Amino acid sequence: MAKLHFHYSTMNAGKSTLLLQAAHNYKEMGMETLLLTADFDDRAENGKITSRIGISEQAELYSQGSDLLSLIEKKTKEKVLACVLVDEAQWLSPSQVWQLAQVVDDLRIPVICYGLRVDFMGELFPGSAKLLAIADEMREVRTICHCGSKATMVVRKDSDGKVQTSGDQVQVGGNEMYFSLCRLHWRQAVKGE
Repeated sequence: MAKLHFHYSTMNAGKSTLLLQAAHNYKEMGMETLLLTADFDDRAENGKITSRIGISEQAELYSQGSDLLSLIEKKTKEKVLACVLVDEAQWLSPSQVWQLAQVVDDLRIPVICYGLRVDFMGELFPGSAKLLAIADEMREVRTICHCGSKATMVVRKDSDGKVQTSGDQVQVGGNEMYFSLCRLHWRQAVKGE
């Protein structure tokens, strides 16, 4: 039975690595997958999902305005898809999450989304909020804070290393900008508590 899955975490938890491992497993069994990633994620080569451990794979790009149901329906005319794997799912719009649910319900293709749950201000991303609301299965991908506790939050730092407490929700960056923390250390960093 096809399901809509959401694997969520903070930065640097290995979400893209898990996605690429899943794609490899399908491929090894002779099954076709469709990999999707955001068109404005320019941390690596555009059109590639890349893990910090050095593995990568080509992916189709989606934008905020992409009709994912139509895109996936078109791909199913070219090949039989065993699964759709979505990187950076937090950047999906709520309507795109519903389109992915239609892929599961109507096309009977499993969809596995990987993304951040909350932004640097502790707020849900719209795509993540909708996935948390309607996904069939959810899984937290765990990582740790510098204190050894489970990291559930992320801070954004500017080029001077100062924690930012305002700004655009979406700002593409990596280890140089975002740091995963437990809730206590996030509160101390962001709220000065």
